[in-house]
Amino acid sequence: MAAPVRAARLFRVAGRTVSSLPVTSGQTAAPPERRRYVSASTGNNLQFRLDERTAHSSLDLFKKNTGVIYRMLGLHPSHVQNNPERFRDWAVVFADEEISGGRHYWEVTVKKSEEFRLGVAEVLMPRDDCVGTNGSSWVFGYAKRKWFAMTGNKMVPVALVGKPERVGILLDYNAGLLELMDVEKRTIIQTIRAQFKIPVCPAFGLWDGELLTHSGLQEPEGLK
Repeated sequence: MAAPVRAARLFRVAGRTVSSLPVTSGQTAAPPERRRYVSASTGNNLQFRLDERTAHSSLDLFKKNTGVIYRMLGLHPSHVQNNPERFRDWAVVFADEEISGGRHYWEVTVKKSEEFRLGVAEVLMPRDDCVGTNGSSWVFGYAKRKWFAMTGNKMVPVALVGKPERVGILLDYNAGLLELMDVEKRTIIQTIRAQFKIPVCPAFGLWDGELLTHSGLQEPEGLK
């Protein structure tokens, strides 16, 4: 695993705040070139698709690039375009929309996967890292039937019983908040606090099954 960059982030867990530990980077890979996004969003109702140019060779996109499926025997890396945006070591894919301000909400159907990560990452995050392992990405993950929040390679358990079929992600870029939501109960499950300094984009890691994204949504009313 690539060494994560230095980070100091705050998590809100069950009504209390704890600080993640700083870690030091040993990264040597050059950052990817700036991608040409469809647009840069600073308002609400973010609409995005998954960006095939970033997708690891084990990931296939479907349903007009709004869904992603993991294939254990994916394409050999030599069979996909060798572009700097693509993840070569980790089963990660980014969305095609960058965010530089505002509040944004999207949902993800997760019922067909048992191992994944959902969140945001800086658009220029090194492509030899995995989302959550550095200070350039902030994610909520699910593995071994347990949820966690992760940034800077530090995991914090999330107190969530079971697994909803669909979860929401609420990003307040200016306030530095990323929140995981229970769609059915209209409740905030977990909050990650961060300081976003450059544009970010929705980011996804997948090691089992499939995920389906739903964007262009209004932020739910009556959140608890």
